[in-house]
Amino acid sequence: MSALDGIRVLDLSRVLAGPWATQLLADLGAVVTKVERPVTGDDTRSWGPPWLPGTRESSYFASTNRNKRSIAVDLATPRGQEIVRALALRSDVVVENFKVGGLAAYGLDYAALSALDPALVYCSITGFGQEGPGAERAGYDLVIQATGGLMSVTGEPDGRPMKVGVALVDVLTGLYASNAILAALLERTRSGKGQHIDIALLDTEIAALANQSLACLVTGAAPRRLGNAHPSIVPYEDFATADGHIVLAVGNDRQFRDLVGALGEPSLAGDPRYATNSARVANRAELVPLLGRITVRRPSAEWVALLDPLGVPCGAIRDLAEVFASPEVQARGIARTLARDDGTTVPTVANPIRLSRTPVTYRSAPPRLGEHTEEILAELERGTSI
Repeated sequence: MSALDGIRVLDLSRVLAGPWATQLLADLGAVVTKVERPVTGDDTRSWGPPWLPGTRESSYFASTNRNKRSIAVDLATPRGQEIVRALALRSDVVVENFKVGGLAAYGLDYAALSALDPALVYCSITGFGQEGPGAERAGYDLVIQATGGLMSVTGEPDGRPMKVGVALVDVLTGLYASNAILAALLERTRSGKGQHIDIALLDTEIAALANQSLACLVTGAAPRRLGNAHPSIVPYEDFATADGHIVLAVGNDRQFRDLVGALGEPSLAGDPRYATNSARVANRAELVPLLGRITVRRPSAEWVALLDPLGVPCGAIRDLAEVFASPEVQARGIARTLARDDGTTVPTVANPIRLSRTPVTYRSAPPRLGEHTEEILAELERGTSI
């Protein structure tokens, strides 16, 4: 038994934010039907290399579409619209990321479908929301990272603004969307009614900027780029070692005392310039280089072995190959494989949710384009007239 057994989701989305939300719902047990364009399918199918071994299927698509079935449908045709409408009316949830108003021309927007099924939960994901001066604009993660402020606080102080190394706004939007969908489904058990969910990448990014966004509202000043440093905590950044880099994330004064003791400079804890976090923030320009002159004396692993038992938050900076090879990641079973009917396997990254009674499931590899078209159409023929 899975947490979302019996829930049907129609996925009209593509690229990352929408598929990330629907993959999460699928992992939790929902039956997710992904509608794709004939011939080309989801844009990310062609976003390679890298490709899955021996195929022209992109690892990008595979990262966000497991546990789904794929049907290839041409929405520009009356027949295609009829099929998708029938699928929607057999679903609990519809997720789409078309431009605002894009599905109205096909009679597949929330107003049209909710008139036929008032219990439908309908989630629309856009770049800038359903109304306002940016509503008609296309929303891509990089554009939102730029226009929503994330790039303004990412990068070295004197360097170029930088994007995060993954499409983080898309991922966060998918997580917010799945939370909203679950909330709407729960509320439906009381009211019997569905509702429309309006999720914007821009809104998500600003909310996810958390302390940085609120600092701007409180002070009236835009936060500046600090590289890997933290605006309100010191030391909280990367430091060079004899063979690489480590990060120190000292969150309180006790941790600082233990840190400088391990570094061989216990007197720094009693120095009024550094004794409290607020003092360390005010004097970071002197303290950080001083600590850096010490950390370069030993390799990263030695520092971690020394500081970890003291409860000083630290870690070596690893690449992803090192991450997957690490004992803690291997022990958690993060890297998995999914089998296909032809005997081949597809790698996947485990869902981080661990439920004790209704665990997430890994039922099927990401589908080939239109792989389940005939199967889904046969189900519709048996269950509804289309």
